[in-house]
Amino acid sequence: MRRGVRAGLPHRLSRSRLEEPGRTTSLAEHAEDVHRLLAAVTDEPALMLGCSMGALIGLHVAARYPGQVGTLVAHEPVAPRLLPAQLRDRHEAELAGLQELYRASGLSGVFPEMARVVGIDPSRQDAEPGLTPQPIDDQRRVNFGYFIEHDLSAVIEDTLDPAELTRTQTRIVPAVGADTPARVFDRRCATELADLLGAEIQTFPGGHNGNTMHPRAYAEKLRSLLATRP
Repeated sequence: MRRGVRAGLPHRLSRSRLEEPGRTTSLAEHAEDVHRLLAAVTDEPALMLGCSMGALIGLHVAARYPGQVGTLVAHEPVAPRLLPAQLRDRHEAELAGLQELYRASGLSGVFPEMARVVGIDPSRQDAEPGLTPQPIDDQRRVNFGYFIEHDLSAVIEDTLDPAELTRTQTRIVPAVGADTPARVFDRRCATELADLLGAEIQTFPGGHNGNTMHPRAYAEKLRSLLATRP
């Protein structure tokens, strides 16, 4: 039986703790976590969904641990190193700007700009009926704060070599949300990934956060995609 994994709960989020509080965990270390988890539960190639930063972690796993992941669905990877140099510099500066805004204005000040960066229009979001509300409680505020201060730094300082992805045994499936505007950089990253690999880009319901806003339709698309073989 093949195992599936979704890249989630990185270091210092919710109940996960760091041995060295305050230190930024690199993308390579996140990938090692996934590697160790998979090695502990299966010796078969896994099926993996990575969204946003999780997709970038998945790309590191594919590059560093050949064969451990059979298929990686990389949904809008936040991976500036996939972009041409000029665009990469621009979008790394954009992420650094989010950190500066957070330090100056807190979460309430940075949330609208974060939404703009990933192409989310809060006034026009639709969602499947019957979703359980997920309010911004104290734990999520802490998680968002750590994500902005540390995980965005990990993305800016990333060392991924895109050329390694052309040599991996992993089937990498670039994916975007149907509602994500073409102008935003995470969609451009997915497009550049598809061009690099000569792969067909897949479109999922919703936008950057389609997995949370359209979970049933998203899951149906994912199951159909994972059931196919190249």
